Amino acid sequence: MNHLVSLALIGLTLVSCKKEDDGFTFVPARDRAEEAPVSTQIIEDYLNTHFYNYEEFQNPPANFDFKIRFDTIAGEFADKIPLIDQVNFKMVPDRVTEGLEYKLYYLQALEGGGEHPLFPDVATLSYEGTFLNTEFTASEYTKLFDSAITPVSFQLTSVVNGFQDGVITAKTSPLPAIEAPDGSLSFEDYGVGAVFIPSGLGYYVSPPNGSVIPFYAQLIFTFQLYASRVGDQDEDGIPSIYEDLNMNQLEEDDDTDGDGLPNFFDSDDDGDGRPTSEEIIARTYVFLDGEPEPTWPVTETEVKRLYDALTMSTTIYTIEYTDEDNDGTPDYLDADS
Repeated sequence: MNHLVSLALIGLTLVSCKKEDDGFTFVPARDRAEEAPVSTQIIEDYLNTHFYNYEEFQNPPANFDFKIRFDTIAGEFADKIPLIDQVNFKMVPDRVTEGLEYKLYYLQALEGGGEHPLFPDVATLSYEGTFLNTEFTASEYTKLFDSAITPVSFQLTSVVNGFQDGVITAKTSPLPAIEAPDGSLSFEDYGVGAVFIPSGLGYYVSPPNGSVIPFYAQLIFTFQLYASRVGDQDEDGIPSIYEDLNMNQLEEDDDTDGDGLPNFFDSDDDGDGRPTSEEIIARTYVFLDGEPEPTWPVTETEVKRLYDALTMSTTIYTIEYTDEDNDGTPDYLDADS
């Protein structure tokens, strides 16, 4: 079962339950603002007491798989550098409680030679997901709950927020995949990283059905990021990165027609009955190596370009945002156009 994908687009106020003599009673979820510093402390305790196999990354042994592995700083490993001295962090907003932020720690074992994916892109990667179990101390401290050994592709808008925010800190391979005779794919110079996710950016009190993940669990994902492509989740012709109208790098809070569907997931952004795809003009330009790059009117916006090494050609995709009534609002966001 693939637990990484979370179908919830926006956070919900959920409850846990406990059994009493007269049946089940519902217990409100913990306050997210109060839980946030607890989550940070749990993660920092882990980072202070664990290390990763950094020496293998510095001097890769023969047949090294370039996977991150963690262990406790103790005994023969007592002199290892703790993770807390090797990670970076960024402040990430909570998607439920306004004004609440989390310190999201991430590790960059290998940067990668390509480009950073954007937050609504489609990423191709392999990964392992574990959780820190602090709710039931008699159980394992960390436990693997999900993994993909072979490359898989995910809409970054469909995974837990902390994983989305962590993956975009890495870079892809600069080269296309290499296909072996058996059909398997391999990549070179790709990014390798890890992200340490507080519960509020993970599953909080809504782990996937059938999952072993407890409520309020902090998550750790290690990953190898191979490739990415432009995301257009609603297939309306506008890449989702351009549907972040307030440019806050959150896809959930732009909803032009107020129908409860964010623009990136709404094929009729203004709710006028005309699909967005019919209220824009998409164009394609192709040119070969050595030919001058095409030009286009200022009314067009480049949204994607692809290079084909076999034909030595570049394809550029653009969009023209039409404005039939000349009121300054593009048709796809204008309900009375």
